[in-house]
Amino acid sequence: MTSIRGHRITVEPGAEHVRVVHDGLLLAESRRPLVLRETGCPVRYYLPPEDVRTELLTPSDTRTHCPFKGDASYWSLPGAADLAWVYEEPKAGVEAVRDHFCFYETELIAR
Repeated sequence: MTSIRGHRITVEPGAEHVRVVHDGLLLAESRRPLVLRETGCPVRYYLPPEDVRTELLTPSDTRTHCPFKGDASYWSLPGAADLAWVYEEPKAGVEAVRDHFCFYETELIAR
């Protein structure tokens, strides 16, 4: 857990079955996501790269900076920019998400 000036982030292993589909194309599926909870943000699922069809994605030029998590690089599909992001060098306290993919749109599958 990271807590800075009232801003809190937790990262823990999840038991959810997470799928990522864009325009009918399966981009990722994982039963071992990391669940990131952050003050003021929706719950996010970070998926191991082995569970992501990285051959379908291309790195984009987009970069963002989060003062709590670090610098993120983005991945796209043709015609769909910046669908996912990755922290290659996350800050202390969120190291577990290193190289994991997070998508804007995820689907949780009921068990």
